[in-house]
Amino acid sequence: MQWEEAAQGFAAMGSEARLQVLRCLIRAGEDGLTVGDIQERTGIAPSTLAHHLKFLAAAGVVAQVRHGRTTICRADYEQLEALAGFILKECCEDAGKRAENDG
Repeated sequence: MQWEEAAQGFAAMGSEARLQVLRCLIRAGEDGLTVGDIQERTGIAPSTLAHHLKFLAAAGVVAQVRHGRTTICRADYEQLEALAGFILKECCEDAGKRAENDG
């Protein structure tokens, strides 16, 4: 994952409302939820919800599939795992160096 892609993913999760939507979709699992179900569970106004879903989808953390007139939204677990891996990739790398320098 490149820095730009990671920054876009983390920026998409940078609002309380979008985090609420994403957690709702994560709780729903692979089946996902309709936009109406998300609205019902989060209480976010439909026009505002559409904006947040568009932002999350553009960052790749939410996938949307149309079935007739219904849109099913799902968390993109692969992308979310890639973001987690990106931020944790170098966890504690410098801790060993600090200990060496102190010794």
